Amino acid sequence: MNNNPALYQFDALQRQQHGNLCGVDEAGRGPLCGPVCVAAVILNQEDPIDGVNDSKKLSEKRREELFDQITARALAYEIVFVSPQEIDERNILWATMDGMERAVRGLALTPDFVLVDGNRCPPGLEQPALAVVKGDATSASIAAASILAKVSRDRYMLELDKHYPQYQLARHKGYPTKLHYELIERYGIQDFYRRSFLKKQGYWHEPG
Repeated sequence: MNNNPALYQFDALQRQQHGNLCGVDEAGRGPLCGPVCVAAVILNQEDPIDGVNDSKKLSEKRREELFDQITARALAYEIVFVSPQEIDERNILWATMDGMERAVRGLALTPDFVLVDGNRCPPGLEQPALAVVKGDATSASIAAASILAKVSRDRYMLELDKHYPQYQLARHKGYPTKLHYELIERYGIQDFYRRSFLKKQGYWHEPG
């Protein structure tokens, strides 16, 4: 049984027009620290995964369950981490675009067409692509990518929390909450912080 047929129907129509396709999405553009995580996924149209949806609409437990199913049953997937240093050097938009390009290039199978969540496609893609606003609630392929990206980044932040418990990263995952700003004021910043983000907020200045 597939309880999300509309998302698979969207992909089926795209596949009829363009051939084999992958979905691309990211997690973590907004946080003050940690990487942006990008995933690209080619789903098996003959093996729809029940429950695939926008990761934001799923519980943490359900995302974890679907992560395991997607990685086991997809035809191909690739997960890329874009470091805070890359984000500071290139800015968040272009660092994310580069991560998307790397994720698609890294797939074990080469897609004919790319569905990208959002309103902009990475300019360096070798394939034609379509930007889909709210794509993670529209396309099964993008939704699957959103789950892989979200779970992968959350796992990364939970591991980071073990080494830097004073920042309580397990609670806010690096996002700009009131608590997080208070902890930055108290403990300063580490290498995993995005200095360009904090500079805009007045929490960090160029040395010298």
